[in-house]
Amino acid sequence: MKKRSLKNLTIATIGGLALIVGACSNEAATDTSKTDQFETQNAEGTDAQAETAPAGDRVLKDAMGHEVKIPAQPKAIIASYLEDNLVALGVKPAAQWMTGKGSMQNYLQDSLEGIPGIPSELPLEVVASYSPDLILMDSAELAAGDKYQQYSAIAPTYVVGSAQNNDWRQELLTVGEVLGKKEEAQKVLDDYEAKAEAAKAQVAEATGGAKKAAALWLLKDNVYVVNQNLSSGDVIYNDLGMAVPDIVKQASEASEANWSSLSLELLADLDADYLFLVNASGKTKEQILADPVWKNIPAVKEGHVYEFGDDRSWLYTGAVANGMMIDDVLESVAKTP
Repeated sequence: MKKRSLKNLTIATIGGLALIVGACSNEAATDTSKTDQFETQNAEGTDAQAETAPAGDRVLKDAMGHEVKIPAQPKAIIASYLEDNLVALGVKPAAQWMTGKGSMQNYLQDSLEGIPGIPSELPLEVVASYSPDLILMDSAELAAGDKYQQYSAIAPTYVVGSAQNNDWRQELLTVGEVLGKKEEAQKVLDDYEAKAEAAKAQVAEATGGAKKAAALWLLKDNVYVVNQNLSSGDVIYNDLGMAVPDIVKQASEASEANWSSLSLELLADLDADYLFLVNASGKTKEQILADPVWKNIPAVKEGHVYEFGDDRSWLYTGAVANGMMIDDVLESVAKTP
């Protein structure tokens, strides 16, 4: 997903489809080492946060049921893989999510340029080195077992969501609440909904109705199709009202993964009038479409194939990412400047 800037990918096979889980899914931390510093924290210490909160601090219950003392004005926030929300709210973290190869969320770098990266598995020692005063976890998986207590020994730790793929709208509102920016978060969401509604009308007018579309991620020699309710699928189908091809429906029903691998046979049968290609194949669009497997796809026949680099936001989700996708669709399909 991104991620080559994405989180680690887990591939399973279901009904002939290789399913990728991880573009926006949550990964468990891999650093299991313990030090005396992190073992000193226990559940009683965490529960006592509510009793020791100074004036101006708040105590909020997170997705795992912890009562977390939130600093009144956190200055050094670690919010790995929640940076889209921070950027939308005008907040800069102390460090930003990064893969083992050093890749970051490229689409956010205009706002996060110069912010150092932190490994996606959030090693305890690395987290502590930034002296954070608040840690936000995007998933309960990262805080599984005794890890929550270990992170809490470093700084107040709030788990935003419990699902593998959190609803991005609720995630934004939750982060806004935690950071004391509830009204700002609601405005970001309202502005996004208005933008999506206007774009939906423009797309319908430009295409002449609810035409079928698909977002495909080309990674080396593999082709993946997006889930109809996740990542860019959520945008093109649910927000912009484009119709879902049968093959996309089948892949989405087979798994909750963000992206599913397509065999050449399934690709050849893809009934999409519009294609959005996230190209990380190392080939040009022309080289890709020259393969006979593409020739019978309606979008290819009609010249409705649009290409984007994997440095764009199509592999992610959030108010910022989704807003950029809408811009890409309008510039491609509706030919807006």
